[in-house]
Amino acid sequence: MSKVLAIDLGGTRFRAAITRGGDAADLSDLLDCPVPQDLAAFGDKMRDLLGSAGDIDAIGIAVPGLTSGTRCAWIPNLPYLDGVDFAEVFAGVRIGLGNDAQLALLAEASHGAAAGLSDVVLLAIGTGIGSAVLADGRIIRGAHGGACSFGWACADLDDGGDRRSGWLERVAAGRALDRIAGDMGFS
Repeated sequence: MSKVLAIDLGGTRFRAAITRGGDAADLSDLLDCPVPQDLAAFGDKMRDLLGSAGDIDAIGIAVPGLTSGTRCAWIPNLPYLDGVDFAEVFAGVRIGLGNDAQLALLAEASHGAAAGLSDVVLLAIGTGIGSAVLADGRIIRGAHGGACSFGWACADLDDGGDRRSGWLERVAAGRALDRIAGDMGFS
């Protein structure tokens, strides 16, 4: 039975667990902490994590952005990961890398609330707004992996947006909700 280090990098949290056999019931939590703020801190955290994980057969990594093979193509909330190829960083270890919302939907479709369904939409609202679409049993990725990224949908043609957050994310995700609550006097 293979031993896999499973990593979930969010916009604000870094979570890791070990799984043996690929079932959620087999998870052993290793880490839940704020996401590192730069590549050096990320490298330090990964070295510590690998030390505590022991011998592993593979690393599975979910990131809040676009990937290409084992390379982070564009990670808006963690720009220091843009261009990082995990297969080069962790040479000799099998790497699985993908968009966090797409991987979450695959997990739900295979073992969770969407098991047995062939057409499903997932919305994950946190630091940003992640989304994924399963149509006819397949994740819709698009040419570069960003299809169905609803957090980037534009509903205000006068708002040109920016490179690190989508329009819908700026008005309805975690940071926006924190800002709105603060404006209303909540802390």
